[in-house]
Amino acid sequence: MPYTPSGFFCDRLIRERERRDGEGSLNKPVRFNGQDFCFQRQECLQTKNLFEDESFPATVESLGFKELGHKSNKVKNIVWKRPKEICENPQFIVGGASRTDICQGDLGDCWLLAAIACLTLNEKLLYRVVPQEQSFSEGYAGIFHFQFWRYGDWVDVVIDDRIPTFNNQLVFTKSAERNEFWSALLEKAYAKLHGSYEALKGGNTTEAMEDFTGGVTEFYEMKEAPKELYKIMKKALERGSLMGCSIDSLVPARFETRTVTGLVKGHAYSVTAVEECKPSQHKDNKVRLVRLRNPWGQVEWNGPWSDNSKEWTSLSKSEKEKLQHQSAEDGEFWMSFEDFKKNYTKIEICNLTPDALEDDKIHKWTVSVNEGRWVRGCSAGGCRNYPDTFWTNPQYRLRLLEEDDDPEDNEVGCTFVVALMQKNRRKERKMGANLFTIGFAIYEVPREMHGNKQHMQKDFFLFNSSKARCKSYINLREVTQRFRLTPGEYVIIPSTYEPHQEGEFILRVFSEKKNTSEEIENRIEADHPVPAPASAGEESEEDQQFRTIFQEIAGEDMEITANELKNVLNRVITKHKDLNTEGFSLESCRSMIALMDMDGTGRLNLQEFRHLWNKIKQWQGIFKHYNADQSGSINSYEMRNAVNDAGFRLNNQLYDIITMRYANENMNIDFDSFISCLVRLEAMFRAFQAFDQDGDGTIRLSVLEWLQLTMYA
Repeated sequence: MPYTPSGFFCDRLIRERERRDGEGSLNKPVRFNGQDFCFQRQECLQTKNLFEDESFPATVESLGFKELGHKSNKVKNIVWKRPKEICENPQFIVGGASRTDICQGDLGDCWLLAAIACLTLNEKLLYRVVPQEQSFSEGYAGIFHFQFWRYGDWVDVVIDDRIPTFNNQLVFTKSAERNEFWSALLEKAYAKLHGSYEALKGGNTTEAMEDFTGGVTEFYEMKEAPKELYKIMKKALERGSLMGCSIDSLVPARFETRTVTGLVKGHAYSVTAVEECKPSQHKDNKVRLVRLRNPWGQVEWNGPWSDNSKEWTSLSKSEKEKLQHQSAEDGEFWMSFEDFKKNYTKIEICNLTPDALEDDKIHKWTVSVNEGRWVRGCSAGGCRNYPDTFWTNPQYRLRLLEEDDDPEDNEVGCTFVVALMQKNRRKERKMGANLFTIGFAIYEVPREMHGNKQHMQKDFFLFNSSKARCKSYINLREVTQRFRLTPGEYVIIPSTYEPHQEGEFILRVFSEKKNTSEEIENRIEADHPVPAPASAGEESEEDQQFRTIFQEIAGEDMEITANELKNVLNRVITKHKDLNTEGFSLESCRSMIALMDMDGTGRLNLQEFRHLWNKIKQWQGIFKHYNADQSGSINSYEMRNAVNDAGFRLNNQLYDIITMRYANENMNIDFDSFISCLVRLEAMFRAFQAFDQDGDGTIRLSVLEWLQLTMYA
């Protein structure tokens, strides 16, 4: 369902207000669909009814839309049941949450389950996503809740415990313990977050890892790994990052098969430690080691530095204790960093944000988060290949303030990661939405422009090359890349590859040291919102001619109505063939009268008409400048320049509104719409200034005042 501009911007204003009130933080998550877990559970306990979630009902709509939709045979025999109807003595968690609690069912969401398995290795993170105070005995009311990070906010998702079954067996995720249900309920909550179970089909493990932590993931192919990979891994673990690695299986038939070294191809491992040790035979040289864990809890590496290898005999007792070395078939083992690079093909690091862990001893990344939107015809400019529109994309000013503590190879600079994530594409998949191809570029801001928060214009990008950029534009939910740049001021331009693609995104910047990033928002102001007072003295010859013309139009009452204004303006503009317009509408003329009507008569006197006439002549000149091809309209991307020339400085949200309100289906704005837009802008600026008596940039209106103001404008 396409959102209306007014609805979207109202929602956005409400979200921004909620954030100012602390909504969306870990301690105050947003209530998904407005549902309050504690309130609704208490209500069910008082009425002695089990909770039934109307916002995610036990129907086909919650299962899916295509393969699990109404026309699918797969859903005919599915019965939604509560755990107490499936087995005796159901439990939320049995003996602690572990990887064996996660067994895939008939849904292609192994990417999600792999992330849940990784989550079980960190209890602090796990029990934030899966609140522990839930059970099927004390306080049971058929209601459960889970918490996820979603595009900058933590959200609390409430569900009932009706789960899809077939022949009394769970259809989707299940636990190895038949009476354990936390993983099945977690999957249901995640499905609700995205609209249906089917929306979870196909994905990337890191997508869910980020939704469980609010972190940002970096990918490294071992064959292209940076020379400082060991340091990157060590720092990541010091910050509590989640880290996984795997060995690609080139032959699908041999997926998840054990090699002679004990490692398993096509299988995910967790990296649990990165350390250095000093064996006696190595004299002054240290050996770099990596500790890994096979989530199976068994099957380990049998090469150098494995549990019972001879290498351990060269270490002192204290070194062994430091490395917590033990010989046990527990799935955890050490190997040298060199063997690690030779055997594994890729590594994924989910860096955690400052709020992800409460332990102050762990040094984490600093992060800045910005929400944005590409609007067709206004701020969806596409990549650098489209220079006429690229500059109109949202722009974010990045200030790198401090250098790294330990620069690599004496190379000064600030290390940071940029992550661009497109929003809601999975949820909108049932409406045909696919992932856009997205990316970003980073430009250095000239020193003379530091501190200037103006939107960078087209010429800047025509004559300056990017300082850094993502490796490629790609159709993933998120594009991330690590950079090192000298301290200074930069501008980040996130975009889709093609212009005119409309969607929302979130841009995050993670850095080792302090950084600030914010959307470049022009200061909202107008040059001449208040009309100049009439000058005293004798009338000039031109004034007398103007009075004569006015008298002919206005008649004896010397005032012009909207209809009379329409006639005279259209008589004049028909002489300007280059405007190619059908003329002003009656509604436009009413708006003009509202703008200039100082005495509240609904008509224009001579002085008011003169001021309007001068305005229209000025605005006509601006329109002609941007209507260079004499098509009779200006491109919506040029509208921001035209508005600026008319004396109005606006921000990106307002330019988006102007485009949606005044551009036609071809993203062009004709002369009538152009004048109507400027009339409305000037009227609203003037009205605001009249109410803003103390000049602090805020006003307070009653409902009556608000309606009087907006209805007549």
